[in-house]
Amino acid sequence: MEQTIFFELSIILAMTFAVSVLLGYLKQPIIIGYLISGVLLGAFFVNIVGDNQAIAAFAQIGVALLLFVVGLHLNPKLIKAVGKVSVITGLGQILFTFGIAYLICMFLGFDFVTSFYVAIAMTFSSTILIMKLLSDKGDIETLYGRISVGLMIFQDLVAIIVLMVISSMANGFDFQSIMFGTVSQGVLLTVLVVLAGVYVLPRIIKKVAVSQELLMLFSLAWAFAVSSVYILAGFSMEIGALLAGFTLSISPFRYEISSKMKILRDFFIIIFFVFLGSQMVFESLEKYVIPVVVLSLFVLIGNPLIMMTIMRFMGYKKRNGFLAGTAIAQISEFSLIVVALGVSVGHIERDVLGFVTMIALLTMAGSSYFIIYNKKIYVRLAKFLSIFEKKGKKVDDHQYSANEEFDIILLGYNNIGLHLLESFGKMKKKYLVIDYDPEIVTELARKGVDCRYGDASDSEILDDMNWPKVKMVVSTIKDLDTNVLLLHRIRAVNSAAVVIMVSQDGEQAMSLYERGASYVLMPNILGGYHTSVLIEEYGFDLDKFLAEKARHVRMLKKR
Repeated sequence: MEQTIFFELSIILAMTFAVSVLLGYLKQPIIIGYLISGVLLGAFFVNIVGDNQAIAAFAQIGVALLLFVVGLHLNPKLIKAVGKVSVITGLGQILFTFGIAYLICMFLGFDFVTSFYVAIAMTFSSTILIMKLLSDKGDIETLYGRISVGLMIFQDLVAIIVLMVISSMANGFDFQSIMFGTVSQGVLLTVLVVLAGVYVLPRIIKKVAVSQELLMLFSLAWAFAVSSVYILAGFSMEIGALLAGFTLSISPFRYEISSKMKILRDFFIIIFFVFLGSQMVFESLEKYVIPVVVLSLFVLIGNPLIMMTIMRFMGYKKRNGFLAGTAIAQISEFSLIVVALGVSVGHIERDVLGFVTMIALLTMAGSSYFIIYNKKIYVRLAKFLSIFEKKGKKVDDHQYSANEEFDIILLGYNNIGLHLLESFGKMKKKYLVIDYDPEIVTELARKGVDCRYGDASDSEILDDMNWPKVKMVVSTIKDLDTNVLLLHRIRAVNSAAVVIMVSQDGEQAMSLYERGASYVLMPNILGGYHTSVLIEEYGFDLDKFLAEKARHVRMLKKR
């Protein structure tokens, strides 16, 4: 038995690796590779996964660990920081998406219960996919990135309620018993778990955190214990895992816990998505071709339109509405968990999970391209999106400058901006800072610095600049395409300006030089050069290095 499971896992991992490598070349999210591998390994093809109970148990562990780690990132402070925009857009998106998707399903001939489940599945977007792609692009701290992440947090909280209600309906729907029995019991249990997280867990974690191994072991024990309590109380394991992570999200050790869990979670989550893919039923999938196409198009196109409409009425620019809308144009791993739970409690047929999984494959694939190339797509569509922007001052203008002409323009304050502003001040020249992080812009404005919120890849921002009068442009942005666009705009009207840019790659640096950059800063090379100068000057003199350390510490504190 043990050898058989080991053999099956070997085949699963080998197949998943091969498929994921292929999809990596196509720039597809790796989750799709897991799902396709499950399809290939399922009953319709080689039947290695199929109804294998051991693999199903591994998949269940994967769900628990996935939701536990998601819960770790649901920090109440972050929830408060994202503000009302994420709650309003999240609530509006869920209500409109659910309502329209439900009507589509009823029109396509689904019954009431199936339409309800499918519509619920269409409302959730993939936290894992969005967080990964936005992080890869460096857009987490942008305004649209913050709104998208906040919306994901709101959706995750709604998912807790949905999972709780579904798991309580295994024996039929009784509104009174659900509201006054199940829901009240669930609320009480949740309050007890949260209170334990606030008053008990910090003391335990403080003691066990002396050992990284003990910290991980306790975190696992807590996750499985809370999940088991919810199972015994008649709820789903998913709710317990999510809340177990949430109660640890306020701990200062949450990053260590998340880091320790990552490898374990990634292994079991591979098995979960492979198992999910194996559950697709192709025998009856042909009758779902039209629903799959219609609902996939609704998610890929309808979700962004809904998001842009909501953000328009809230007073945001069409650009942020478009970028946030395209970020959520897919259905989530939560969607698959909800539908799988509906199948397990007997509310819907198994083939519904198959066609919802197909929608997940199509929308995750399509939206990954939307997110990766969102700014380029926006440039091409901007003139057609004016309907999604109110006239007059926008909520996200964040412009704090009295002047229209500047000697120096700094794009991207980030890590080196502090020193640059000190130098600009000594030069006694007028300068403007442009940054995509609204918190940085607000803080600079508070200090009296001329600044505005914006992204250097936004053609509207570039059009507003008086480039012929500028004497120096400093871009700390590392994206080659953005810097090339910036150079093209500047050099077309101003050949005398000093243009300084940043690059992490020698080949890209040469490309910027060829296009007219005056100097390209390479932090890695510069850091090595600075260290070598210190070594040559100080040698083995510890006192000189300690003096340098003191200066460095003062600078860090000043930052």
